[in-house]
Amino acid sequence: MNILLTGATGYIGKRILPLLVNKGHHVVCCVRDKSRFNPPSSLKENISVIEIDLLDEASLSKIPPDIDVAYYLVHSMSSSQNYAELEHKSAQNFREALSNTRVNQVIYLSGIVNESNLSKHLESRKKVEDELSKGEYNFTCLRAGIIIGSGSASFEIMRDLVEKLPVMIAPKWLLTRCQPIGISDVLKFLINCISVKETYNRNFDIGCNDVLTYKEMLLELARVRNLTRKIWTVPVMSPNLSSYWLYFVTSTSYKLARSLVSSMKVEVVCRDHEINQILGIEPISYTQALIRAFDKIENNEIVSSWKDSYSSSGITIDISEFVNVPEYGCFKDKRTRKVESRDSTVEKIWSIGGKNGWYFGTWLWKIRGFLDKLVGGVGLRRGRTNQNTIFAGDSLDFWRVLYANKEEGRLLLFAEMKLPGDAWLEFRIDGDNLIQTATFRPLGLYGRLYWFAVLPFHGIIFEGLLSELSQSDK
Repeated sequence: MNILLTGATGYIGKRILPLLVNKGHHVVCCVRDKSRFNPPSSLKENISVIEIDLLDEASLSKIPPDIDVAYYLVHSMSSSQNYAELEHKSAQNFREALSNTRVNQVIYLSGIVNESNLSKHLESRKKVEDELSKGEYNFTCLRAGIIIGSGSASFEIMRDLVEKLPVMIAPKWLLTRCQPIGISDVLKFLINCISVKETYNRNFDIGCNDVLTYKEMLLELARVRNLTRKIWTVPVMSPNLSSYWLYFVTSTSYKLARSLVSSMKVEVVCRDHEINQILGIEPISYTQALIRAFDKIENNEIVSSWKDSYSSSGITIDISEFVNVPEYGCFKDKRTRKVESRDSTVEKIWSIGGKNGWYFGTWLWKIRGFLDKLVGGVGLRRGRTNQNTIFAGDSLDFWRVLYANKEEGRLLLFAEMKLPGDAWLEFRIDGDNLIQTATFRPLGLYGRLYWFAVLPFHGIIFEGLLSELSQSDK
């Protein structure tokens, strides 16, 4: 079959793509920015890529007419204040564009929406579902609650809370019930419902058999990690205070924290498990999903992470606009050092950040990350998805990867921290030399004052970093 996959660079999209190819399908991957799409070379013969923007109706004409099945895996919780209107418009444009194709089935992953009072996020998901259901095709909607898997936002936030806080004074919404589901089962449901007529023009709730409060989920995660944790809930904690609590303790952005807090007040429990019988799937338990997630983390096998989406930083950029580092009106800190071993230096560069830190003055980087958090930035807590690989579009602490070519020996990062301007950090091997360049394009007088204020620290941090990177491992 020819399958259209929207959200191909997203958390679910990256994971379902190889599974669809392994099933023998040809997959048309829809992306907004091709520079962010880095599929394994083993898949390239069985995929094609089109660059579209769901808010740009003209770009949707690129969708080929011979599509059999389409996945709609696009959503946002925090990219803008009016994201609900944008999501509805995107769904409408997509539905209308598919009228020019032969598509037989559209599959949408939504959220469980069984309560009368929904959060803004869940209301938006429901409106998208309603819009997509109007199309002249068979529509299948799968509704999930909390998805447990390495790299999922919900899992990583719970992990942050448990691993960082031995004692928690938490909001009362930790007593809200939910029905989680492992990422492996989400993918099974999404794939197994292809061309199954019993799923046409219907919606289904998917979840494991465990119905737990968020508090119970946190305590079970602590047990799996062999940690002793105490949690007390308090009856009064404003949404703002709850959001700040999540923001400062976890790696989430403040906007995403606000959306999560709003949604966590709503019970997300399955109506029934009819879809399990239709597709012959028995979901694993919450505990099993946790164990699998930690196995992936420990083996450095995280396929995708929510942190690589732009919602993790609260900003939206087009990578192609920043790959060419500007010269005019910029301050630069350029340093060159002869390398002892090219291969060793490249490996160090490709392992920078995350658990490995920054080789020199990591505590200074941590202070900078903490200060960034205080003013509403991302800080250093996002780390990196995989400690050995880097692709354009990945998050790397408070940077975004713009360009990464290991053979060329060039890595270009763009700062997503709160700054009075734009900042780039580039590492490039030229012959036997490592060239390290920090570029800052100031915004107004404050930006210029900022650059001169941090310049003394650059002399320490960047010189030390360059020295460490240029030395070979002994």
